[in-house]
Amino acid sequence: MTPPASATSAASHHLAATPVLTQAIRTDSIGLGCGEFELPVGDATIPAYFARPVGSGPFPVVLVAMEIFGLHEYIRDTCRRLAKAGYLALAPDLLIRQGDVTQFTEIAPIRDIAYAVPDSQMCGDLDAALDWAHASGLGDLERVGVTGFCWGGRAVWMYAAQSNRIRAGVAWYGKLAGEATDAMPQSPVEVAGTLKAPVLGLYGERDAGIPLDTVEAMRAELQAAPHPCELVVYPGAEHGFHADYRPSYHQEAARQGWKAMLQWFRSHGV
Repeated sequence: MTPPASATSAASHHLAATPVLTQAIRTDSIGLGCGEFELPVGDATIPAYFARPVGSGPFPVVLVAMEIFGLHEYIRDTCRRLAKAGYLALAPDLLIRQGDVTQFTEIAPIRDIAYAVPDSQMCGDLDAALDWAHASGLGDLERVGVTGFCWGGRAVWMYAAQSNRIRAGVAWYGKLAGEATDAMPQSPVEVAGTLKAPVLGLYGERDAGIPLDTVEAMRAELQAAPHPCELVVYPGAEHGFHADYRPSYHQEAARQGWKAMLQWFRSHGV
């Protein structure tokens, strides 16, 4: 079950019809073990990526729920950044069973794939990643957090509402409200009062897809949450402000958000 101490990946950023900018952060693997592996999920496997400090562990675990553009270099780099902070970071490909989003450059088919993923499947895949962390001996399941971006930010809220296995979550600009579908029968604002772990939500003031009134509606609903939760809105930041390979990147908001994420995890025992 234990992956190699290090591995290389030829995978690149998924461009999603926009060029990768020179500002994109590239985190080296010095002092880390990292690479791709096949994650067992029931009778099948799905692609996944891990990064961890060199050593025997076990390490505190952070699950990384990807944005809609797939398990590409930005998500891998995020895992390496978390590993540099002392975590075993695990990013399963939560979309692949509905389709390979990296084959598209138009946003419409990418969204169709992402929003066809059942919440129950997504939560099961994150559970499988934790099972792998335990079986490999690398993960300390007493110290587990989850973070995610965009589609994955919503996944953080939903996973925190159903899972008893995490200590804390950090959702980066995850959608808070929306019409119910067969795949996504509830939205974060509807489950805010049932969260099983404290969640920090990081949002952009200028996010065209997540209006501030929905953020305030979520803030009101969180008053009934059984765990302390917080929402932070960064002035001037758009949707995707942490995605350093895209024009939406907002360096100061990304920096502050990363610091807040690590503080949130550590303050809740992750």
